[in-house]
Amino acid sequence: MRGAAIVGARAVSAAVAGSLWAEPVRGDARRGGELFRQCAACHSTVSGEHMTGPSLAHIWGRKTGTVEGFERYSEVLIKARMVWTAETLDRWLKDPQVFIPGNLMTFPGVPTAKDRADIIAFLRAASEGQMAESPPSGRGMMGGGPPVNLKGLGKDSLVRRIRYCKGSYYVTTEAGETRPYWEFNLRFKTDSGPRGPENGQPVLIPAGMMGDRAFVVFASPHEISQKIEQRCQSG
Repeated sequence: MRGAAIVGARAVSAAVAGSLWAEPVRGDARRGGELFRQCAACHSTVSGEHMTGPSLAHIWGRKTGTVEGFERYSEVLIKARMVWTAETLDRWLKDPQVFIPGNLMTFPGVPTAKDRADIIAFLRAASEGQMAESPPSGRGMMGGGPPVNLKGLGKDSLVRRIRYCKGSYYVTTEAGETRPYWEFNLRFKTDSGPRGPENGQPVLIPAGMMGDRAFVVFASPHEISQKIEQRCQSG
């Protein structure tokens, strides 16, 4: 009897999985990829590449809050245990807070049904491996998203030292140029991923249209205090 129950459970699971993949998706995946640009600053469709939100590489048919390697889920999303299908994705994209109240998604939603259908078609295609790479967000550091790769940047971006004095940071690059920043306008970030900076080699990235704001990106948190020297003499 126990063996029959296991076989029956497997058959049900297979049937559910089959129904998910057989579920019709009426949308234009190519157009959906273009619309996904508004999501690409926070989500990738590359497997294992997590950003503000988890990778959406294999979202189709997956339970909410279960992407391996992503640790920043809200409790309500983990406990929801819903399966991502065309229907649930449509409700989520329409208004995440109405669908699962209290989650950490800040995006207000996609009001147009056609746009949602196209984005869902793109996510389905990405899950099937037809569109493995996320379309570029077109934002870059100037607009809040990460650059393509922080490795291999030129000497004008590589940070040699950082000096702090009386509310100002002075950042000297490997090119020998020193740039002053008001302390509130220089932000320190970390990126331990494959596209982050080399260990021990932070990079300076512009972060404002006026040139008065920037990020210094480190490979790990402990490098930050090691790199900053409190000294008011520039020698």
